[in-house]
Amino acid sequence: MKFGCIADDFTGATDLAGLLRRSGASVKLHFGLPDQPSDGLSDIEIIALKCRTEPVAQAVSDCSEAALWLLAGGAELLYWKYCSTFDSTDQGNIGPVAEALMAITGQTQALYCPAFPENGRAVFMGHLFVGDQLLNESSMKDHPLTPMRDANLARVLTPQVSQSVGVWNRVSQRAGGNLPSETHVIADAVEFSDLEFLIEHTPKHVLLTGGSALAMPVPGRLGIASQNTSPDPKPGPRAIVFSGSCSQMTQRQVAHYVTSHPSYQITPETLDADAIAACIDWLQSLDSTETPLIYATASPESVKASQASLGVSEAGALVEHAMASIAQAAYQQGMRRFVVAGGETSGAVTQALGITEVMIGEEICPGVPWVYGGLQNDVIALALKSGNFGTPTFFSDALALLESE
Repeated sequence: MKFGCIADDFTGATDLAGLLRRSGASVKLHFGLPDQPSDGLSDIEIIALKCRTEPVAQAVSDCSEAALWLLAGGAELLYWKYCSTFDSTDQGNIGPVAEALMAITGQTQALYCPAFPENGRAVFMGHLFVGDQLLNESSMKDHPLTPMRDANLARVLTPQVSQSVGVWNRVSQRAGGNLPSETHVIADAVEFSDLEFLIEHTPKHVLLTGGSALAMPVPGRLGIASQNTSPDPKPGPRAIVFSGSCSQMTQRQVAHYVTSHPSYQITPETLDADAIAACIDWLQSLDSTETPLIYATASPESVKASQASLGVSEAGALVEHAMASIAQAAYQQGMRRFVVAGGETSGAVTQALGITEVMIGEEICPGVPWVYGGLQNDVIALALKSGNFGTPTFFSDALALLESE
């Protein structure tokens, strides 16, 4: 029995991989659609895409291709992974992709549960909470790409799909109620035991979709969990931190890190070739023992100003291009340990380094493991962090973990 997963961004995919590695099953993570035949799959195969904010048709096409690759390789169960804050717009891409995967697998219903109790994400009566705040009262209401202004997940999902949406609330679950009859079902979960209940009681004709936590009980259900783990490889000692996320937690992490490490801020309005070259020259000037931070992290007001001046997609594309170019230069300068904050930035850096698949290492914090790619004699370590994950000391904690191994 093989478990195939499709994730809508790179940080979410590493989050999922880290949690599934806890089961002891073999986990392989691919960045982008694999270009090799899908034979000899690991117990768990994850394909990380950059489709969270793609046009709907492109997202559906990419995810469908990933699903067909996984199924051709023997995957007997598919999982559609998105952010634990249900990041999406009125158009998608959560619902449209789910409907496309249902068409491929022949499943007739889909279950949606972004809850991640270990990281403070809970769904109750169909409403998503971030800590003790409703989603629309949290910092997600000001997300630069997918502002979430409604905590009612049924209302969020309904415009995205062509068929009925219902809620399987916790009261009904605890009373032994069956899965509702609607095609698309939002499921409550407040504790990890709720996620275990959902996996145990969701029939095979239902497509599983959610955050990373809902997938955690699946290896046990499929009988692929084990206690076999291999030691993590050892990358070279030089390290660098990149931050493109503008979440509240990432702002705190950047503020903490800049007090004791060399740091260089880039802004979309000034990111031409000369500005990128200046940043690379600055990197070159540092002592090899330093661990610098390159960041575009800024306040919501600054982000909105950049987007108003350049356009939402152009501002993001400029930052991604710059981070990719600087990451390539950092690699040429001998850096092999990369800590990256933000989904889009993680995708840009990973692709720039030519990393197409990785092995999953030790978790830094819930949902964020170290992952390892590159050549056997030239290992690259990456910590790819979703914006709101971790504590204020995350950057230093991540690097310290490698030193302690």
